[in-house]
Amino acid sequence: MKRLLTYLLAVLASVTLAAAVAPATAATAPTAAVGTAAVPAATPYCGIWWGSLAKSAPGMSSAPITNVRTGQHTCYDRIVIDVNGNAGGYNVRYVDAISGIASGIAIPVRGGAFLQITVKDHAYNVWTGTATYSPANPLELRNLTGYRTFRQAVYAGSFEGLTMIGLGVRARLPFRVFELAGPGTGSRLVIDVAHRW
Repeated sequence: MKRLLTYLLAVLASVTLAAAVAPATAATAPTAAVGTAAVPAATPYCGIWWGSLAKSAPGMSSAPITNVRTGQHTCYDRIVIDVNGNAGGYNVRYVDAISGIASGIAIPVRGGAFLQITVKDHAYNVWTGTATYSPANPLELRNLTGYRTFRQAVYAGSFEGLTMIGLGVRARLPFRVFELAGPGTGSRLVIDVAHRW
C-alpha cells in the first residue's frame, strides 16, 4: 500500500509540475517567434538575385556577330549581341581594365567598373575575312546617354574566333547572361546589368 501511495503522489507531483511549466512555455514561445519575425528578411532589388561573379558557357560557333544593341528597362540596362546563326559560348566578368583582344593594349572606358564580354563567335566571314560587324565608332558602340547603369560600350576586337566587347558601368553591380533564339535562324546573347543591388 505504501508503494502505491508513493507512486500516486509521484504521478500527481509530475502532473502538477507539468501543468505549471506548460503555461510558461506557451507564453514564451510566441514571444520568441514574434521576436524572430520582427527582423525582416532582405528583399532584393526588383527580385534580382544575379550576383556579380563571372558567368560563362562552353562552346564555339562559326556563326558571325552582326550587331550590338542596347536598351533600358525598369530594373536594368541591357546589351544584346546579334549572331547570324547559333551563338557559341561566352565569358562575361568584371575586370580591372578593358584591353584589345589581340593587342592587349588598354582601351580607356568610362565607368566605375568594367565588364569584359567575350563571345565565342567571330565578327568576320571565316571564308572571305570580310567583317560582319564593323562599328562606325569602336569606342562608342551605342549612345548610352541617360542610361542608369551603362556608361560606355567599346569594341575590343575579334581574333581567332573570339570577339570582345568592353562595357563600362556605374559600379560593380549584379548581372545575368543568357541566350535567345531568333529572329529567324539567328540568335542573341543578352547581358542585363541591374541598376543597383
